[in-house]
Amino acid sequence: MTSTPDAGSAAAGPPGEPVWHRVHPVTPAVKGWKIIAVLLAILVQQVGPGLENWADLVEAVGWAPILGGFGLFVLAGFGYAAIAWRMTRYGVDAEAVYLKTGVLFRQHRTARLDRVQAIDVVQPILARLLGLAELRFEVAGGSDSSVRLAFLKEESAQRLRNELLALSAGIEFGTEDQPEAPVAPERELLTVPVDRLLLSLVRSVTIVVLTVGVAGAVVAIIVTRQISLAFSLLPMVLGAGGYLWQRFAGEFNFRVAQSPDGIRLRHGLLESRSQTVPPGRVQAVRLTQAWLWRRKDWWRVEMNVAGYGQAENQQTESVLLSVGERDDALLALWLVLPDLGVADPRALLDEALSGTGATDPRLLTSPRRARWLDPLSWRRTAVAATDRALLVRSGRFVRRLVVVPHERTQSLGLTQGPLQRRLGLATVVLHSTPGPVSPFVPHLDARAAGALLHEQADRARRARATAGPERWMRPVAP
Repeated sequence: MTSTPDAGSAAAGPPGEPVWHRVHPVTPAVKGWKIIAVLLAILVQQVGPGLENWADLVEAVGWAPILGGFGLFVLAGFGYAAIAWRMTRYGVDAEAVYLKTGVLFRQHRTARLDRVQAIDVVQPILARLLGLAELRFEVAGGSDSSVRLAFLKEESAQRLRNELLALSAGIEFGTEDQPEAPVAPERELLTVPVDRLLLSLVRSVTIVVLTVGVAGAVVAIIVTRQISLAFSLLPMVLGAGGYLWQRFAGEFNFRVAQSPDGIRLRHGLLESRSQTVPPGRVQAVRLTQAWLWRRKDWWRVEMNVAGYGQAENQQTESVLLSVGERDDALLALWLVLPDLGVADPRALLDEALSGTGATDPRLLTSPRRARWLDPLSWRRTAVAATDRALLVRSGRFVRRLVVVPHERTQSLGLTQGPLQRRLGLATVVLHSTPGPVSPFVPHLDARAAGALLHEQADRARRARATAGPERWMRPVAP
């Protein structure tokens, strides 16, 4: 029932254990370049403040010993990467993925297939040039809960991804009738044009803050006549530029497709990423609209998925739609929650996205006295409960709508600060998995907040009791 990604990489284990495989033999060369990058960064850091000392050292010993030492360091790094490759094994059976790693300290990790949250195929630029890919297997757990197989041949990584998704869904294969894992068809639904992505970044809050900062620095230079003040802009410019570049490169060519094995997301300029989020794995969704996006009615959609919250690229991995019109954003939401549980979902969502006050009777809003704690946004704060999810509206300059399916409510809490107690207000918090979405309803009437807490706990309990199986395509026993 398991595949052999690379010829000659399989090794039979004891009876009852899976067949063990190695990753691609080119992996040490691909990973070894990171050592050179780290070494060069250290050299640049050290050479900068002590350039004269380095010149004296070169003059004293010559270039040959220095280059020889550098070469030995590089060889040692590549040698260690080669030993780590020899010690790395992975295996797959019908229940879990297993990974053995470590040179000095051995590590054996097990990731249960019924806990799979997402499977990603990632191709850094060097791996893409060599036709390799990294397979990342995210499971529900704490920090560092993912299993990474780096690197495999691209076609092998795609084939193994299909097998893992089929096993996670409960599909049986490896028989005479079904020898291989079926490749699920997909239908592309959304794409983000490059010009829209660029224009959305130009209209972002980062550009506004950068513009105001540069303008203020220019005025200060003119008034004080001190050109040295221009150097104070460097950290801000580099930080803003790095953030904008990361957004552009990470969300380049963003595409969303629907498939029986889940939501498929593809994006990336230098590092190509193909994500598959199986059904029911999204814990919460947030739609946001910056103030400068309102004229275009653009929205950004982000999600909480267990395992993505601790990722180093959470800013990119947790994006369901980088930027799109309202219809695109609602389509992305409906991929996660096809049935909102109301007769007129579009009317309720439109009111939740751009409305103010309690024009819809289904919305519970903050009382007028909340203006003392939140004078700008209290009219926008509202919450609505449907048969399938809880909707939380907030934000005046940056509009936000958070949607949490009832069965994905992890736990609930009620907080009340001293000023809230004096005003008879309270905040309801919905605890979710780590990620960009933090659902909470601020400054509700204290009695209404208490009632909402108990009602939502009951809705979550009933929803979890009727939730589908973890292996979503396995027949449910009567």
